[in-house]
Amino acid sequence: MRITVLRLGHRPERDKRITTHVGLVARAFGADEILIDGRDEGVVESLRDVVNRWGGSFSVADGIVWKDELRRFRDSGGKIVHLTMYGSRIDDVIGEIRSCERIMVVVGAEKVPPDVYNIADWNVAVGNQPHSEVAALAVFLDRLFMGKELNRDFGGRLEVIPAARGKVVLDKKL
Repeated sequence: MRITVLRLGHRPERDKRITTHVGLVARAFGADEILIDGRDEGVVESLRDVVNRWGGSFSVADGIVWKDELRRFRDSGGKIVHLTMYGSRIDDVIGEIRSCERIMVVVGAEKVPPDVYNIADWNVAVGNQPHSEVAALAVFLDRLFMGKELNRDFGGRLEVIPAARGKVVLDKKL
């Protein structure tokens, strides 16, 4: 399964930290790429630096036109999942979503335009209370991969060695 995350409505002056965290969660929890609506070279550089040091083949692109990207993705056979607190309960639709080959997960930053709700194959609620889009993406990807993404080997230069106490990081470059 190939997962693309579309960060919709990124506002460079306000959303740098949250968009960076959306990208970090996307990468760590099994997505293959993030597309950012709007330009923000700082966020792009930060995420690419993580990939360079910690591994994986996660890609990052900014400056995309979200409406064009959604249509292109759908026209090429991909399925679109919009994470919102107003959608179907995640447990009711996750099995069906899991059967798809290619998924674009839309995560909004500001008020999401009605077009997104209409073009999405699924509007999925990770709970029906206000919370972070970072949390929604993490829970969605974890449910999608049934926890298996947490044991993935990224093959990076840096690797955390699990330990009950202390921080043990292996630097394979040394």
